[in-house]
Amino acid sequence: MDTEINVLALVKGEERFLFLFDDANRDETLRQLARFAADPEIDFSWYDAAMLSRKIRDAVPTEDDTLAGHEFDSLSIDDFH
Repeated sequence: MDTEINVLALVKGEERFLFLFDDANRDETLRQLARFAADPEIDFSWYDAAMLSRKIRDAVPTEDDTLAGHEFDSLSIDDFH
Protein backbone atom coordinates (compact mmCIF):
# COMPACT_ATOMS: atom_id res chain seq x y z
CA MET A 1 0.00 0.00 0.00
CA ASP A 2 1.67 3.18 -1.24
CA THR A 3 -1.07 5.68 -0.37
CA GLU A 4 -0.54 7.55 2.87
CA ILE A 5 -3.76 8.07 4.84
CA ASN A 6 -4.08 11.07 7.15
CA VAL A 7 -6.28 10.83 10.23
CA LEU A 8 -7.85 13.89 11.82
CA ALA A 9 -10.11 13.67 14.86
CA LEU A 10 -12.21 16.11 16.87
CA VAL A 11 -13.87 15.21 20.16
CA LYS A 12 -16.65 17.52 21.36
CA GLY A 13 -18.37 16.26 24.47
CA GLU A 14 -20.05 13.00 23.51
CA GLU A 15 -19.57 13.53 19.77
CA ARG A 16 -16.60 12.26 17.80
CA PHE A 17 -15.64 13.46 14.33
CA LEU A 18 -13.10 11.37 12.47
CA PHE A 19 -11.76 12.26 9.03
CA LEU A 20 -9.58 9.97 6.92
CA PHE A 21 -8.10 11.50 3.78
CA ASP A 22 -5.20 11.25 1.38
CA ASP A 23 -3.66 13.74 -1.03
CA ALA A 24 -6.22 12.91 -3.70
CA ASN A 25 -9.31 13.71 -1.60
CA ARG A 26 -7.91 16.61 0.45
CA ASP A 27 -10.15 19.22 -1.20
CA GLU A 28 -13.27 17.07 -0.80
CA THR A 29 -12.45 16.71 2.90
CA LEU A 30 -12.19 20.50 3.20
CA ARG A 31 -15.61 20.83 1.53
CA GLN A 32 -17.04 18.26 3.93
CA LEU A 33 -15.88 20.34 6.89
CA ALA A 34 -17.84 23.29 5.49
CA ARG A 35 -20.93 21.13 4.98
CA PHE A 36 -20.74 19.94 8.59
CA ALA A 37 -20.34 23.52 9.85
CA ALA A 38 -23.37 24.66 7.83
CA ASP A 39 -25.57 21.85 9.19
CA PRO A 40 -27.53 23.05 12.26
CA GLU A 41 -28.23 19.42 13.24
CA ILE A 42 -24.54 18.77 13.92
CA ASP A 43 -22.55 20.25 16.82
CA PHE A 44 -19.73 21.29 14.48
CA SER A 45 -18.98 25.01 14.30
CA TRP A 46 -17.31 27.19 11.70
CA TYR A 47 -14.47 27.55 14.19
CA ASP A 48 -14.09 23.74 14.24
CA ALA A 49 -14.05 23.73 10.44
CA ALA A 50 -11.43 26.49 10.32
CA MET A 51 -9.13 24.79 12.82
CA LEU A 52 -9.37 21.40 11.12
CA SER A 53 -8.95 23.01 7.69
CA ARG A 54 -5.69 24.54 8.87
CA LYS A 55 -4.48 21.12 10.06
CA ILE A 56 -5.39 19.56 6.70
CA ARG A 57 -3.60 22.31 4.79
CA ASP A 58 -0.54 21.87 6.99
CA ALA A 59 -0.57 18.08 6.51
CA VAL A 60 -1.13 18.18 2.74
CA PRO A 61 -0.01 21.58 1.42
CA THR A 62 -0.56 22.62 -2.17
CA GLU A 63 1.15 25.30 -4.21
CA ASP A 64 -1.96 27.51 -3.82
CA ASP A 65 -1.69 27.27 -0.02
CA THR A 66 1.96 28.31 -0.15
CA LEU A 67 1.25 31.27 -2.44
CA ALA A 68 -1.68 32.44 -0.28
CA GLY A 69 0.45 32.13 2.84
CA HIS A 70 3.11 34.40 1.37
CA GLU A 71 0.46 36.96 0.35
CA PHE A 72 -1.06 37.01 3.84
CA ASP A 73 2.36 37.28 5.48
CA SER A 74 2.87 40.63 3.78
CA LEU A 75 -0.46 42.13 4.93
CA SER A 76 -0.72 44.72 7.64
CA ILE A 77 -3.65 46.36 9.42
CA ASP A 78 -3.30 49.36 7.05
CA ASP A 79 -4.33 47.11 4.14
CA PHE A 80 -7.83 46.88 5.65
CA HIS A 81 -8.61 50.61 5.98
